[in-house]
Amino acid sequence: MKRFFLHFGFWFVYTLQATLLEMVWMEPLLHKFTQWQQWWISLHIIMVLNIPKILLAYYLMYVTVNRVLNEKGSLRKNIGMAALMCVLAVLLYRVIFNHYVIPYAIYDLAPQKKLLDISRTLLAVMDIGFAAGVAVAIRLGRIQLAGKDREKKLLREKHATELKYLRNQTNPHFLFNTLNNIYALARKKSEDTPDVVMKLSKLLRFMLYESNKDFIPLTEEIRMLDDYLELEKIRYSDRLTITFYKELDAETQMVAPLLLLPFVENAFKHGVSETRFDSYVHIALTLKKGMLTFTIENTKEDNGKDKVTDSIGLSNVRRQLELMYAHHTLDVYNQPNTFKVHLTINLNNHANLALYHSGR
Repeated sequence: MKRFFLHFGFWFVYTLQATLLEMVWMEPLLHKFTQWQQWWISLHIIMVLNIPKILLAYYLMYVTVNRVLNEKGSLRKNIGMAALMCVLAVLLYRVIFNHYVIPYAIYDLAPQKKLLDISRTLLAVMDIGFAAGVAVAIRLGRIQLAGKDREKKLLREKHATELKYLRNQTNPHFLFNTLNNIYALARKKSEDTPDVVMKLSKLLRFMLYESNKDFIPLTEEIRMLDDYLELEKIRYSDRLTITFYKELDAETQMVAPLLLLPFVENAFKHGVSETRFDSYVHIALTLKKGMLTFTIENTKEDNGKDKVTDSIGLSNVRRQLELMYAHHTLDVYNQPNTFKVHLTINLNNHANLALYHSGR
């Protein structure tokens, strides 16, 4: 129905403007009629002359254009058929004009002797060509816009699928690291093992229900980080110092889930766990007017390697940042005894991805 009204609107507007032009063009022949009669005579003429224009326009739009775009038949054949239809439309136009418009629409004028008079045939070509050309141009424009919309939709779906995969990859990666922690405590027959299992259960509950959402409040992400840090404190006890500074100006600010956890995991897996002496993890998180600043620094052993190598978690979060937040900076500093990450994100400028998660 929408398409019908769009087409009707196009031909309605075209007919009105063509009628006005026809009144001006035919004024010398219609001077004996009133202005209102001139209007109806001109409208009558345009209506009957629209027949070949409409036939040609719809043939070009829905036969020629579709066949060329879908590569049906050779290009030469399609162009030849379009040219033949143009010729037939011009002939029909001249027949209608010569044997109907002149003797009937303009009242009792004698038909022209030459059906294909050069000047009048050229006028017919221009008249038909303008109407059909505009219609085809609009059709091609709509096809191009629809193609761009489909391309954008496919790109969004591709990014959404990739983002879902990255998030699903984070879960087993986190579980693997945490189970290693529990295994280490169990081997020591630590009394803290039950508490660790309970905290792990709480974290997994978060991942099961919250990580499937597109966005969660930043306060929930921080709460999950606090739980993870508590878990690590149990494992490393006195030889680890953890500080977590937070300053938020809006607790309702939304953020993509599990975006900060990989940085914290990395600090323990590739820093603290490989350090033989007292170590620390310092974290600072601030939010001001939608701008998130996250800094994490941890001690590490001097292994003589200054080159930064991404773990699964860091590579994963880099890609998530690229997909979700165009305006962000991520700087990694690998010093002999410390490893530092500095992240800034404009949380108000995020990608609008249509995510489809299982169970939603």
